[in-house]
Amino acid sequence: MRHRKKFNHLGRKTAHRKSMLANMGSSLIKHKRINTTLAKAKALRMFLEPLITKSKNDTMHNRRVVFSYLRDKDAVTELFREISTKVADRPGGYLRIIKLGNRLGDNAEMAMIEFVDYNTTYNADKPAKKKSRRRRKKAAPAQAETAPETQTEETQEKE
Repeated sequence: MRHRKKFNHLGRKTAHRKSMLANMGSSLIKHKRINTTLAKAKALRMFLEPLITKSKNDTMHNRRVVFSYLRDKDAVTELFREISTKVADRPGGYLRIIKLGNRLGDNAEMAMIEFVDYNTTYNADKPAKKKSRRRRKKAAPAQAETAPETQTEETQEKE
């Protein structure tokens, strides 16, 4: 039984699955978007997002940990130099999966996976957001008490 087993095995043995995800991850880092099946895209997102989070803190240890997963020196260098600076202020959700329909030959669900910050068509229209914090409203009686005091002060200044 597979109770509480989280990730998709994708019909492959462990070594094949890890090699496939490492190759797809390095291709995604180099090209910024790739087309694949929906199941592989979801598995790749689970595989790559923790590595992108690690790349925000550029230390030798984090580089070695990421290299042990990706196994591609050029991809690790690009991840730590270019991508980590672009996603530095983002708290997560670095990748976007867009469904493309079904493949003609075997009717497999296809998807495009891409970095959120590298797609200019989605990001160009949105202005830079100002961070706003939610605050609780003060109780109604407290507001009523402060309002007459300010009015009396204003009338006294006029006189």
